[in-house]
Amino acid sequence: MRRRPAALHFHRLAPLQALVDFVLAAGAYWLAFRMRFDLQHVSEASPKYSNLFNHTWYLVAASVVLAIWAFGGYHRSWRHTDGRSDFRTGQGVVVGLLLFLGVNGIFHPATSVSSTEGITTTYPPPSIYGLAIIAAIFLIIGVRVVVRSVDERRLLLGFSRRSAAKTALIVGAGEGGRLVLKEMLRNPQLGLRPIGFVDDDDAKLRTRVDGVRVNGRIEDLPRVIDELDPDQIIIAIPSAPGTLRADVLRAGRQRGVPVRTLPTVFELLQAGDGQVVRQVRDVRVEDVLGRDPVLMELDRVGSYLKDQVVLVTGAGGSIGSELCRQIARVGPRRLVILDHAEDNLFAIERELLDDRQVPEGAVASVIADVKEGDRIREVLAEHRPTTVFHAAAYKHVGLMEANPVEAVRNNSIATRLLTRLCGEAGVERFVLVSTDKAVTPATVMGASKALAELAVESAAQRWPDTRYSCVRFGNVLGSSGSVVPIFQRQIAKGGPVTVTDPAMTRYFMTIPEAVQLVIQAGSLGTTGEILVLDMGEPVAIMQLARDMIELSGLKPGEDIAIEVVGKRAGEKLHEELFNPFETPRATAADRIQRAERTLFTPATVEAMFDEIGLLVLEGDAHGVATKVAELQRVHRAAEGRTPALVPGAPGGGADGAAAAVTDAQPGHGATVPPVRADATGGLEPGANAYTGPL
Repeated sequence: MRRRPAALHFHRLAPLQALVDFVLAAGAYWLAFRMRFDLQHVSEASPKYSNLFNHTWYLVAASVVLAIWAFGGYHRSWRHTDGRSDFRTGQGVVVGLLLFLGVNGIFHPATSVSSTEGITTTYPPPSIYGLAIIAAIFLIIGVRVVVRSVDERRLLLGFSRRSAAKTALIVGAGEGGRLVLKEMLRNPQLGLRPIGFVDDDDAKLRTRVDGVRVNGRIEDLPRVIDELDPDQIIIAIPSAPGTLRADVLRAGRQRGVPVRTLPTVFELLQAGDGQVVRQVRDVRVEDVLGRDPVLMELDRVGSYLKDQVVLVTGAGGSIGSELCRQIARVGPRRLVILDHAEDNLFAIERELLDDRQVPEGAVASVIADVKEGDRIREVLAEHRPTTVFHAAAYKHVGLMEANPVEAVRNNSIATRLLTRLCGEAGVERFVLVSTDKAVTPATVMGASKALAELAVESAAQRWPDTRYSCVRFGNVLGSSGSVVPIFQRQIAKGGPVTVTDPAMTRYFMTIPEAVQLVIQAGSLGTTGEILVLDMGEPVAIMQLARDMIELSGLKPGEDIAIEVVGKRAGEKLHEELFNPFETPRATAADRIQRAERTLFTPATVEAMFDEIGLLVLEGDAHGVATKVAELQRVHRAAEGRTPALVPGAPGGGADGAAAAVTDAQPGHGATVPPVRADATGGLEPGANAYTGPL
């Protein structure tokens, strides 16, 4: 359906509004005559102009009302007008008086008789037009301002309501701050009364925004809090970085003032009248991460999924379920959600069908284990997906240390199996969800994901018709394996909050950010790439624990104790996003980099997995742990051309395996200059491959 022009929209009060404007326009015309001729009454003017007024005042008023209607002046209540509406109304006044000039010339409502010219049309002097425009704009726009002021309880005569409402200090005097202010004034039932702004815009300092004073810069917040003594602070800058939110939160907590924040810009735009302040929420831990959020246009970066068949493994997990939510927004022809846990799968299926209004035929729920090759082959043959997102993985570090065989079986060998089956089935895109723990891995879980990245790189060389990629990122807030829910449970129980080391840091991102990156990875670059998000500065875990306690309204060390328990086996103080043998390279996407590194040939990776697979089948936990620990030594040897043992020779790896490495242009599969490894591990020119331990 085509939208009607704005002028054709009518508010229920439009007739009354038009009547008021008609009277005011006639009054402005009358005032113009009085001021022009300096008269007490228009009838005191010369007969020529007295006759003119008597025959044209209603035409002037009607012309102004008609022009204001044409500019959309009657399609909503005056309570909801703003400066832009007032400007259009002023345009209507000017156009209306010009319209009257034409009407006067056509219909000749007033004439005069001259001995020389006969009967002629009488026109107002030019000064009448100027005075009438000024008076009409003043009266017609003025009545709208008065209505808004009355509605917002801010008349200058001082009858703004001073109730027992809680006082609020607003951080940010921009559009977000004005939205919050207006909703507070229009909705006294909210129980909030604005008492001031703070803003870093120098042009706004010591001025008033819609009648409320800007009391200082954000850095002056401690002083402003002491002076105004607000009941709460509202951050009204939807795009505020985490550092600013953290500073505001800290200033408020130090003085016992709760801090709340606006949601995202998108949520603000979706809010209807009276909804903005109701959407103000408490500050959450992701608000104080210390970096700007990563925002992407999902419809654009995920457009390649529209009308396609998309398979998500691990669909019931934290990352997998968010993948399903966001992919569903793009509009795939069918979304195949796969998980081996029926409860999780049922939950995301019902959410997609019930809460997100996804057509039932567009969702296919599959219970399957990614380790079972025959079952996965059946799923691929039945649904024939064009894109596969592999999010199924074990991620609890401590559990995987205690169960290394299952960690490698699920995270590494299953990924290798899935990449092979997808290549054989002709899947167009395959995206692996990886982790920063795969960088210089010190745990079985990290090493198992590093092996999974190798499996993807190998598959990219073996099946070039499928675009393979890995997405590597840090800890995800809110996931079951994250430190955040652990801290939340400990705080809910009254403490203590346990931190393994005071100096420990971690990278963090929100689940929506991680999923946006995963979706975008499917459309970036060439096959076999590892994509890494620029995650800003790492977060100190000790400070995170303090922030979370404060966000709960408690004091660290007093209400909730923080206990340092020491590092666990294999736990690193600081995580990294790139291995020492990887080079960060820019991509077409902002804040997303590519990890360029030497590629192993498929034969090398296959030999490695064959040996590890035998150890897994035998249930040799020690052998598996030892073998995956060699992964980094292999990469370092490949990158630095250090002497290494020939597989099959004394001390070597799998019998007869050729651990070939390609490197001339790292990350692009070119062949290294020929070298030969002798039985003692030395390197000499002439061989066709680099050899190293598996």
